[in-house]
Amino acid sequence: MELKRMSVSREHRGRGLARALCREVLGFARARGCGAVVLTTSMVQVAAQGLYEGLGFRRVGTSYPNVLGALLNFQLFHYRYDFGDGD
Repeated sequence: MELKRMSVSREHRGRGLARALCREVLGFARARGCGAVVLTTSMVQVAAQGLYEGLGFRRVGTSYPNVLGALLNFQLFHYRYDFGDGD
């Protein structure tokens, strides 16, 4: 399953909503028998990277969105959360 474009408005940030939403996605995927949840975020989304890594996602790769991104060294980070037998 892919988690795509999760966002919390500025006035509601810092309350744990993104963490709760992400946990809900993980529970939804697990309940439906998905083997993993994948997502992509950019190098400038430092808070998002911390959120995902704190929830157990692991970075599995990097890429560039396009040629201009490569020239500017603007990277996208790819994350994956695998459901194991003990999860």
